[in-house]
Amino acid sequence: MPKNIFSRVQSRSLTRHHKIAMAGVATLGAVAIGVSAVPSGASTKTTTEAAQPAAVAFSTEQIKDVKASVTDQMAGASLKAEQIAAKKKADAAAAAKKKAAAEAAKKKAEAARKAKEAASRAAKRAEVKKATKKSYPNNLDGWIRESLDILKKHDIPASYDGIHRNIMRESSGNPKAINNWDINAINGIPSKGLLQVIPPTFKAYHVPGTSWDIYNPVANITAACNYAADKYGSMDNVNSAY
Repeated sequence: MPKNIFSRVQSRSLTRHHKIAMAGVATLGAVAIGVSAVPSGASTKTTTEAAQPAAVAFSTEQIKDVKASVTDQMAGASLKAEQIAAKKKADAAAAAKKKAAAEAAKKKAEAARKAKEAASRAAKRAEVKKATKKSYPNNLDGWIRESLDILKKHDIPASYDGIHRNIMRESSGNPKAINNWDINAINGIPSKGLLQVIPPTFKAYHVPGTSWDIYNPVANITAACNYAADKYGSMDNVNSAY
């Protein structure tokens, strides 16, 4: 029992001492906090002022500027991407235009080449035709032979002998011969040429491909033979005035 009483007294006594000690320690701690360290040889200065917490800089403008900078960077990147895309599109259009121009030039050159080749072929055909074109002497024999070739193309019957014989009887081979005394002359339509054809008959029986001049030897012969074939079957069947 005495031990318990002592314990309680001691507890109360220690409590008071503890309070005094704690107060003193707290005072010393506050003073210690105010002590400033100075270089060696300098005086030591103490202060009881409590240390103030360092100020933390905080500004909404800084955050705003950072956000604006990021936005500007993104906008710049987007603009650059658009410029690159536009350049690619322009390059593609230019390439397509260049290709189209090249194709057009190629087609034009090909057309010119074909036209030149066609003209060359036509010229060669003309030369061949000219070279192979039959020529006839400008005399009675040549006139008859040329007329026979034309008559043959038109399926008009006649022979060299039949034509020659009638020419010699009608005009003696003179392509400018004209009859001014027979009934036709009296009627105002005299017979003319190698086979003495009157103008209405020459016009009616003119053969295509020959001259419209009644005095032309070949034209006169072919028209007369065409008439004789229609009226008598052939100039070979004519032995007198017809």
